[in-house]
Amino acid sequence: MSADSPNRVTASELNKLNESIEAMTLENEDTLKNMYLTFRLGHEDYGIEIRYVTEIVGMQKITEVPDMPIFVKGVVNLRGQVIPVLDMRLRFHMESRDYDERTCIVVVNIGGSQVGLVVDTVNEVRNIDDDQISPPPKTAGADSAGYIQGMGKVGESVIILLEGMRLLHDHEIASLGL
Repeated sequence: MSADSPNRVTASELNKLNESIEAMTLENEDTLKNMYLTFRLGHEDYGIEIRYVTEIVGMQKITEVPDMPIFVKGVVNLRGQVIPVLDMRLRFHMESRDYDERTCIVVVNIGGSQVGLVVDTVNEVRNIDDDQISPPPKTAGADSAGYIQGMGKVGESVIILLEGMRLLHDHEIASLGL
């Protein structure tokens, strides 16, 4: 977090996170085990395995596309590649909110295609060992249970760990042309 503006994600912070992600992905697969990019949605912290994360970018102009699911905000042009952008708050049936200077797009690779995930703010890359991960709770909503890989215990906190390959259903992947 920037000292001169504690609520703003600086280019330097994004660069440091991206360098960390790039360094990890250049190493072997064992190095990536148990490494998660953590981020916040509302009052909760979430994590996604670092092996799915390509990069993190600040918010940019999103071009709306008609007839998409409500959680698909549209597409962005990321260095010449057009990628769909999902608002993770809407994906998880949370209340939407205006994007601000902390809002980021986490670019992930899902089944060989790039997808942007809009999150409230990015926290850090952290290790969560297998013995610190509990199975996801049984919920009435089958949708949300499918996205959750487990519950990471970090000190007194719990981080909801997402399963990258299950963030989109097959029919959603097809409708996005992925």
